[in-house]
Amino acid sequence: MAAGNGNAFVAVSDGVYRLEAALTFATVARLRPKGMQIIEAQSQGLTLDLKAVPNADSAGLALLIDWLAYARSQSRTLKYSEPSAALLSLARLSDVEKLIA
Repeated sequence: MAAGNGNAFVAVSDGVYRLEAALTFATVARLRPKGMQIIEAQSQGLTLDLKAVPNADSAGLALLIDWLAYARSQSRTLKYSEPSAALLSLARLSDVEKLIA
């Protein structure tokens, strides 16, 4: 998928990126730095569209939470749009659904 060639983040419009990669233990180390760079580059809010994420696990959920914390530490706003039902279910089980919904 896109994460393999370095294009996991696709600019959709100003301040909106679509993530086109799995959010799993195998991918989070590769995705984390690029996500942080995108957060740093935004002077306004950032929306990360998750509709093209094919699958996610607890490591991917942890990465989403990590990016939120990083955005806040940089005085940036980060929102997620269109998370999958499976990702929302995982977030609900972890009692963090409100962070990504």
